[in-house]
Amino acid sequence: MARYRGPVCRLCRREGMKLFLKGERCYKEKCAIEKRNAPPGQHGGARRRKVRAYGLQLREKQKLRRIYGLLEGQFRRTFDVAQRRKGVTGENLLQLLELRLDNVVYSLGFATSRTQARQLVRHGHIRIDGRRVDIPSFRVRAGMEVAVCEKSKKCVQIREATEFAQGRGVPGWLEIDTESLQGKVLELPARDEIRFPIQEQLIVELYSR
Repeated sequence: MARYRGPVCRLCRREGMKLFLKGERCYKEKCAIEKRNAPPGQHGGARRRKVRAYGLQLREKQKLRRIYGLLEGQFRRTFDVAQRRKGVTGENLLQLLELRLDNVVYSLGFATSRTQARQLVRHGHIRIDGRRVDIPSFRVRAGMEVAVCEKSKKCVQIREATEFAQGRGVPGWLEIDTESLQGKVLELPARDEIRFPIQEQLIVELYSR
């Protein structure tokens, strides 16, 4: 499966905010944003031209796509699903992205980043209602239980991620049992529970051009 393999810190610098793509490093002084909050490239710190409406819309789309680690085709298909649903398209889009299995695994604290969560899912470490699911884009529904499989509960990487995530907190639409490494989706995420400062309406306007 195709995916971005370049340095992720430059993505945060390009968007001018922390996208939390590198796990624990993003919470330390070594974070690229803490060291140099300027766009990447030789002239990143130079004065740039005034950004027009299309540029603002594009930046919001790129920001959201990079947060969840989706390529353009994957993101566009998710938007199309959100558009066909009843309700506000922008909020539907955010909800669909939050309900991806790799994001739920990350939000529960089983991984320090969405990239690590995607790897756990791909390698078969995650169970949903007792059944192994190895598709990161699998859409989790309310009432489903997401757990680490028995053989993987002794994994030091997962245990360390869970301990680190306790300081990060778990969204209100999820619950977690850190001892059994098992969580549950209590309800669908509401708009005010999505923490990133995203203007989803700009993305809707971009794809409606």
